[in-house]
Amino acid sequence: MLEIMDCEQNSEEWLRARMGIPTASAFSDVLAKGEGKMRRTYMLKLAGEIITGEPTESFTNVHMDRGKAMEAEARDLYAFMSDCDPNQVGFIKSGRKGASPDSLIANDGGLEIKTRLPHLQIELLEKGDVPSEHLAQIQGGMWIAEREWWDFVSYWPKLPLFVKRVHRDEAYIKTLAAAVDQFNDELDALVARIRSYGMKEAA
Repeated sequence: MLEIMDCEQNSEEWLRARMGIPTASAFSDVLAKGEGKMRRTYMLKLAGEIITGEPTESFTNVHMDRGKAMEAEARDLYAFMSDCDPNQVGFIKSGRKGASPDSLIANDGGLEIKTRLPHLQIELLEKGDVPSEHLAQIQGGMWIAEREWWDFVSYWPKLPLFVKRVHRDEAYIKTLAAAVDQFNDELDALVARIRSYGMKEAA
């Protein structure tokens, strides 16, 4: 069942809404083969949230703060260029997975906004394609939000806005769904093992 939550991203309500479930922003880690460090660390954090009932503190740095400040500028420019009215949402939950799209567009689309330093934005404009590291998040967003396309936007002031439409890839989503299911199964097993430690000591 699809649940769209109207909360501010990075707020306490948002952190609790996504607590203990894999989200699209980390699907690239979920897809990592074997016991990759990033995948393992992400699983440990989610296990901690489930067991303690408290969300992991959100991490911010200067780049993330800059991105938040510029996101509104990028969204406004995209809306003007695309002649559309982006609908901002907080969090979308579907079963044991979720996503925080930067906007939903009409009935079929979505939006992912990134900011890039000038030299990286120029490189992206030259290449003209969505960087591979964002594909899991984009396809995951379409999967969770039940959308047909997603516009990837990259922005830096005084440089051209990069916009690339990505369409739903059912084969990719099938692989992603299997990986998320496996991740959740492993997460359940980890939580059960940790919770059993106290019981063993008591016995």
